[in-house]
Amino acid sequence: MTTFRFKYDKKETINKTVRFPVHLVKEIEDKVLFGTESTFSNFVIQACEFALENLEKDEKKEKTHS
Repeated sequence: MTTFRFKYDKKETINKTVRFPVHLVKEIEDKVLFGTESTFSNFVIQACEFALENLEKDEKKEKTHS
């Protein structure tokens, strides 16, 4: 007998509702996502991670230049 097993993503997620301007979604879909297998959600997650990483770098630069 085969046992059903759940496949768990390594990252825990939570649903959030965010409203985006229509023109921004269209631009992202046309310029970034078109022709890829990536999703809008994946793009938003990566963009947020990029912003956080660079925010931390910018904060460190500001502290060393103060």
